Amino acid sequence: MIRTAILVASLGLGAVSAQAQTLTFYTAGPGGLADALAEAFRAETGIAVDVFQGTTGQVMARLEAEEANPQADVVVSASWSSAEDMHARGLLMEYVSPQAQTIPDFLKHSHYAAQGVSALAIAWNTQSGTPRPSDWSDLTDEAYRDLVTMPDPAQSGSAFDLVAGLEASMGDEAWTLMADLAENGMIVPGPNAAALNPVLQGAKAVVFGAVDYISYGQAASGETIEVVLPESGTVIAPRPIMILESTDNADAAKAFVDFVLSEQGQMLVAQTYLMPARTDVEGLRPGIAELKVIETDADAVSARRDEILARFDETVVRR
Repeated sequence: MIRTAILVASLGLGAVSAQAQTLTFYTAGPGGLADALAEAFRAETGIAVDVFQGTTGQVMARLEAEEANPQADVVVSASWSSAEDMHARGLLMEYVSPQAQTIPDFLKHSHYAAQGVSALAIAWNTQSGTPRPSDWSDLTDEAYRDLVTMPDPAQSGSAFDLVAGLEASMGDEAWTLMADLAENGMIVPGPNAAALNPVLQGAKAVVFGAVDYISYGQAASGETIEVVLPESGTVIAPRPIMILESTDNADAAKAFVDFVLSEQGQMLVAQTYLMPARTDVEGLRPGIAELKVIETDADAVSARRDEILARFDETVVRR
C-alpha cells in the first residue's frame, strides 16, 4: 500500500489504494502493448488491469452495447475523431494528466490525450515485382492492378481518418482517386491486419493506408516490407486515451492514464514503433517533424463520419 501511494503521488495524484481494485481497459492495438502497460502498472501499483483489445470498430461497438451498464474505465482508440464524438456526447471525464506537460497542445485536450501516434503510409512488398511507389496516386497504375489492399474505414479508425484527410486535402479529387483505385482492383478485406496479411504473404503487393507502426514492426522482424511515406502528404492518427465519465474507479483510472503518459509508459509505447506522444521520449522510427502532415478539422470530420463512410462504401465497396 505504501509503495502504491508513493508511486501514484509521484505521478501527480493522491494515494490510491490497490486493495480489491481492478481497472477495466478497452483498447485498439497494437498487439502486446496493452498487456505490457497493464503488467507494468500492476507491478508498480498493485492494481490489476482487465484488458479487452480489438479494432477501433470492435471497441466502439462494445462500448455502445454496454451503454446501459458501462464496464470500461479507460479507453484507447486508434481514431482521434472517436474521442471527439464521445466527448460531444458527454461520455468522457475531464482530466488533464500532469504527465502531459511535454505532449504538444494539438495532441491533448481537457478530456483526453494521445497515448501514441501513428501515420498512414504505403506498405510495399519489396519482393512483389512491382515498382516502388512514392505517392498514393501511383497505386492506380496498371502495374498494381489487382495487387492493392486497403483497410476498411468502417472497421479501422485510422483508415477512416485517412479518407477524411485526403478529402480535406484534395476535395472531390480524393473520391476520384478512390474510384480509380477500385477500378484498378483494390480490395477492402477488413481491418488493418486483414489488409496487410495478403501483402506479407505475397498474394498482394501493397497496402494503401497501412498503419505505419505495424509495418515498421514487420520489417524489423525480417519481413520483406517497406514503409513508404507518400510525397504529397499523409495524416497522422493520434491514439486518444480517455476516462469514461461512468467509471467507478476514477482515482485508479487517473493513475493508469498518468502511468501510460509517464516516461516509463511512453517508452513501452515507443517499443511498438508508434511515435510517443511525449516530445522528450525518443521513438524508433521517423517522428511527426519528419512527415508532411495533412491537417484536418476533427470536429468537422466527426460530424460527417456517417456521410464519409457511406460515400466510401458507394465509391469503393459497392462500385
